[in-house]
Amino acid sequence: MAYSVRELLARLIKCEAGGEGENGMKGVASVIMNRVNVAAGEYLRTGQGDVRKVIFQPGQFDCATSVLAGVANPQTIWASPPEQIHYDIADWAIAGNRLYTVGESLWYFNPFLPGCPNEFPFNGSGTFQVSVVNHCFYNPTALYYKTR
Repeated sequence: MAYSVRELLARLIKCEAGGEGENGMKGVASVIMNRVNVAAGEYLRTGQGDVRKVIFQPGQFDCATSVLAGVANPQTIWASPPEQIHYDIADWAIAGNRLYTVGESLWYFNPFLPGCPNEFPFNGSGTFQVSVVNHCFYNPTALYYKTR
């Protein structure tokens, strides 16, 4: 049986940001839904407004793949069921809410270093927006909108 969109989103929130507190999890949920609703560029083409396509786009979310660099990934959306807080944040995001500080961010990552690089991805298609707990968030630049 396939997971519902709500279940998938709750699982991804838990796996990607379960230790980041409520704002960290809301930031991740905001990025996912920003990708679902983006008006142009790569994520419109590949995601087509579909949460499943956004979550399972290859190379985007480590938690949505069972193998990383040829090794079994122990931390996946299938390995740990969500708790009520993850469902609540999934519902919040599906209802159209976003963490305002994240803005229109389409990317996030944890650099495992103090501070955030000014650009991510490093091709210049995203520029630093905000840091939330351990994740850096990036808004699209004009270059992103030229991606197909």
